[in-house]
Amino acid sequence: MPSTLAATSTPFPTPAVPASQIEVLRRDGTKTQLDVTKIRKVVNWACAGLDANPIELEAGLTTRLRSGVTTREIQDNLIDCALGMCSPQEPDWRYVAGRLHIWSLWKDTLVRRGYQYGNYAKTVATNVKSHAYDARMSGYSDAELEVAGSWINPDWDLDYDYAGAVLLTKRYLLDDELPQEALLTCALLLASPEKPENRLTWARRFYEAIATRKLSLATPILANLRVPGGSLSSCFITSMDDNLESIFETLTDTARISKNGGGVGVNVSRIRATGSWVMGKSNASGGMIPWTKLLNDTAIAVNQGGRRAGAVTVSLDVWHMDVPEFLECQTENGDQRRKAYDIFPQLVVTDEFMRRVEHREMWTLVDPYEVRTKLGIELAELWGEAFENAYAEIEAKLDDTIQLYKRIDARELFKEIMKSQVETGMPYLWFKDTANRANPNQHEGYIPGGNLCQESWSNVKPGEEAHTCNLTSLNLANIEQDELENLCTIAVRLLDNTIELTETPFQASTTHNAKYRTIGVGAMGLADWLAKRRLSYKNLDDIDLLFEDIGYHCTKASMELSKERGAYPVFAGSEWSKGHLIGAKSLSWYADNLESDKLDRWTQLSQDIQEFGIRNSHITAIAPNTSSSLVQGCTASILPTYSRFFYDKWAKGTVPIAPPFVKDYFWFYPENKSIDQRQIVKAVATMQKWIDTGISMELIFNLNAGVYFPDEPDRSLKAKDIFDTLILAWKEGCKAIYYIRTVQRDDFKESVDEGCTSCAN
Repeated sequence: MPSTLAATSTPFPTPAVPASQIEVLRRDGTKTQLDVTKIRKVVNWACAGLDANPIELEAGLTTRLRSGVTTREIQDNLIDCALGMCSPQEPDWRYVAGRLHIWSLWKDTLVRRGYQYGNYAKTVATNVKSHAYDARMSGYSDAELEVAGSWINPDWDLDYDYAGAVLLTKRYLLDDELPQEALLTCALLLASPEKPENRLTWARRFYEAIATRKLSLATPILANLRVPGGSLSSCFITSMDDNLESIFETLTDTARISKNGGGVGVNVSRIRATGSWVMGKSNASGGMIPWTKLLNDTAIAVNQGGRRAGAVTVSLDVWHMDVPEFLECQTENGDQRRKAYDIFPQLVVTDEFMRRVEHREMWTLVDPYEVRTKLGIELAELWGEAFENAYAEIEAKLDDTIQLYKRIDARELFKEIMKSQVETGMPYLWFKDTANRANPNQHEGYIPGGNLCQESWSNVKPGEEAHTCNLTSLNLANIEQDELENLCTIAVRLLDNTIELTETPFQASTTHNAKYRTIGVGAMGLADWLAKRRLSYKNLDDIDLLFEDIGYHCTKASMELSKERGAYPVFAGSEWSKGHLIGAKSLSWYADNLESDKLDRWTQLSQDIQEFGIRNSHITAIAPNTSSSLVQGCTASILPTYSRFFYDKWAKGTVPIAPPFVKDYFWFYPENKSIDQRQIVKAVATMQKWIDTGISMELIFNLNAGVYFPDEPDRSLKAKDIFDTLILAWKEGCKAIYYIRTVQRDDFKESVDEGCTSCAN
């Protein structure tokens, strides 16, 4: 435990009776005489090294020091006082509150099990025996556990602010477990697939990277790795085929994923449209909406052990006849039996559609069943030129062969999409051609849609292969440039090991894991990285250099793993095997985009991959990291902070949230709610060049006057501005658009085209 500071002579509130007559009720149920100096020592300890005056905290203590007061009451009151003093000018009080929360955890653990830190081997033995820890921890000897326990540094518990400390203890820690014990156990399990002579070496590297918060484990890994039979994967994608067996198998698989806390994407584009044929009878099909509703109800029913409802994004190709109804599945009006309020709608968008939106051309919605049976075309499988040729053939046979269709102005449809986004934040947009062009495994299939958070995907085959991915993130707020290569190496190796450790929830997931070995190394804290360097999101060259390094080091690490462990099974024939690197780009692209000194290392890496293979088919993906970033004490993902300082409403009240360096770099934290989102799109597109899978890109549009146009205080954002930003995202090569957030005003009613109110809110 960190040492305490000497007591000061600062006054506490005057007790109603002499201190010698006041009894305090301790956590173990025993009573003791009040000793104000003990409280003072804790206060001094909590404020040590921070810009927080312990005298102010003592003066703010409002609990009446009466006989029978509990130590917990005193502690909670100190925490409330510290939180109340937190402000943009004095943000360190949130760390004081975090330390006091950790102090309570330490004391509670001491009471319940008789010791705090210092007996790690005993903790492991106890938890394995009670089945709280995975039995694989028994693979370590007592001597090895003693060595591992010596790495624990309790001071690392003090780096959490209050939001991070509470989230860590409430969501991730097991009963009678301390933070460093949890992180060390994760590290030892992550190292267990290593060769016996190397596993302690790797375990220490894993632990120190995680414990110093330079590397963040995704929620399923941090929550499930230590427990027996836990699923470690964050992202899954399945696809329904157009038959009852496939539909109900997909529903069952979705339930299994939700049970284990994973997010799942389900593509339903093969399902026949409303009014299609069933058993030869026309106008018999209810379309894909009833099946979407079943997915919705599955997410509610299988609620991750009571922790929260399941999370399902349902994706539908933009040519499907049911798209208009799909866009309305979360509106209040209409037939409530065809609503799905608890899924996350996702539109799979092709380049051809976006071109027609741009050029104000017509778009044709069709029934996949009719196209399949009459023309022999499985439209859902196609992308790029193959899709465009097939679509032209379909449109040439309207009325003649294709009877069930609907012609609609492409821009009018896009405005309906925008209207839904402004009102509900969705649908997500996933750019099918952009993502599939970057797919390194085009020789094995195609990608039907994105995952729940719009950053991770790979090939999917109904009933055979379900995309499965494990995630970790580099915490850029805490990483220096000379650490980056080492941490990328650790991140890739750690995730490759999770593939050996995870319990996949169904067979198609197991098949995919073994075949593609998909992982996703991401990033968080970019806003902090920029602020520390006095840079902004306009500094695209600096962002480009950072993510080029990340892309290179992670890709090289996977190649080095392939030397040691072998390439992923379907490497032969992949874009990687042809020397095409991140995003399936050829060396000519790198030659056009890099200086000669940078080009040399990519050229060498291309040659090495062709010779030695690569361990993981997909390597990098940037998740939103909303809750993980609170534990990590940094800004979420790669986006600017929404606000430099705000209070979040939690069950026990409001909690202050601020970036870690807000005190020293206040003005270098631009607030996302007031940034022109075209700049965000350009920054994400810059990063996307070096990220082989995707980036969760959330866009925030402030609808209040004068925000984006300071010289025109009466001018507010128009729908045309939002339209242009979404078009820019597609043109710049972004692969997906996650949520659309709006800072609302009541009278927003503008249009993409003059005289139209299709994007009203």
